[in-house]
Amino acid sequence: MAKNYDLVLLGGGTGGYVAAIRASQLGLKTAIIEAEELGGTCLHRGCIPTKALLRSAEVYATIKNGEEYGIQGHESVSFDYLKVYERKNKIVDKLHQGVKSLIKKGKIDFYNGYGRILGPSIFSPIAGAISVEYTDERDNEILIPQNVIIATGSRPKTLPGLVPDGKNILTSDDAVHLKSCPKSIIIVGGGVIGVEWASLFSDFGSEVTILEYADGLVPTEDRDISKELEHQLKKKGVKIITSAKVKADTLNVSDGVSIDAEVNHQVVTYQADKILLSVGRSPNTEDIGLSNTSIELDHGYIQTNHHYQTKEGHIYAIGDVIGGLQLAHVASHEGIKAVEHIAGQDVNELDHLLVPKCIYTRPEIASIGLTESEAESQFNIKIGKIPFAAIGKALVYGESDGFVKMIADKETDDILGVHMIGPHVTDLISEAALAKILDASPWEISETIHPHPTLSEIFGEAGLAVDGKAIHF
Repeated sequence: MAKNYDLVLLGGGTGGYVAAIRASQLGLKTAIIEAEELGGTCLHRGCIPTKALLRSAEVYATIKNGEEYGIQGHESVSFDYLKVYERKNKIVDKLHQGVKSLIKKGKIDFYNGYGRILGPSIFSPIAGAISVEYTDERDNEILIPQNVIIATGSRPKTLPGLVPDGKNILTSDDAVHLKSCPKSIIIVGGGVIGVEWASLFSDFGSEVTILEYADGLVPTEDRDISKELEHQLKKKGVKIITSAKVKADTLNVSDGVSIDAEVNHQVVTYQADKILLSVGRSPNTEDIGLSNTSIELDHGYIQTNHHYQTKEGHIYAIGDVIGGLQLAHVASHEGIKAVEHIAGQDVNELDHLLVPKCIYTRPEIASIGLTESEAESQFNIKIGKIPFAAIGKALVYGESDGFVKMIADKETDDILGVHMIGPHVTDLISEAALAKILDASPWEISETIHPHPTLSEIFGEAGLAVDGKAIHF
């Protein structure tokens, strides 16, 4: 028997379940279809498990350097990666139970099966009814929603000739399930995911080599950030090879792994225990019934308007499947905006220049707005840059590497971008995000009293530095 809903979410990841909760708050009868587990990639294979592993690596690295803090016995410190793995699992399990409780609290129906969109049929005169298929002996169920939100997320991208086997050639999905730390690893790709794993493994003592096709790490970040990250990773022993063209046909897995890469017109062979592919992500748009609709794709990504409506006006799409900034917090906000539009509310378009981006390496990276090169191509700019070495609390922490860079428009004094690398900047960036949404100027940031001693003082100093008025630098 078919079941009717106001809204059905196809995908129960961060974008899907947040959208479902908002729909429930607005009184919509809502259901989620998820083939795996609520929480999706972010909770089970991405954001949360990797940050749990990174935290253990950070603690280990800090204790190893205990002499700097007057702590004895650091020479004999060791780690048990299986316990690191188990701690990660406990955190994921606790949050998973929390998400399930939220869905139950919101009286949202959950279908743990595979959803596929149907075309016009006896169930509905328009495309949008959904068949839920199960892996056990249960019969398919048909859901008939007034509206659909596609939130099926993405998966790790691979390279031709480099097929992940979960043993020698890994994706990030495989890496979170490792129960031992590799002695050596080649990371193909120096983007966000690649540098996070490089930081993690190097802190645990692995020999790490990054092979990056571009001429610098994290190429979408500000150039100064990229250079500083490369400097800091090299200090930790990471080998960084940029402008490297990996030759997949040279892969050898007979004794560990080896692969060639062309660097500066020379072919070099690299060897390690494992290879981690970190070359981006692909949208999960195959085999979900899009061919039964008029929905349009561009390079695999679902095309939407600024309200996240597809060509089928009652079918929306959010998150990684539509491209753009593939971040969990972006998917959540897109989901909320899509639901509010469905509910008939006035909704402002999401401005990607107001989205903070974070990279959880050691040191951390965070940014918002335009990079220096982007800003100077459009505006007459001024820049303030303050090192963490000028901030007392950073010295107390023993983490004084890095800086904050603030970019502003000379004519209007508007903040155009903020770029940070250093201790806890993924938390500090929220002040920059608030400043951007309130259209604050560097002067207004500098007039905000930042308590002493705190890391947040660097933000006030950066505001002063934009006009050459920094006090402590």
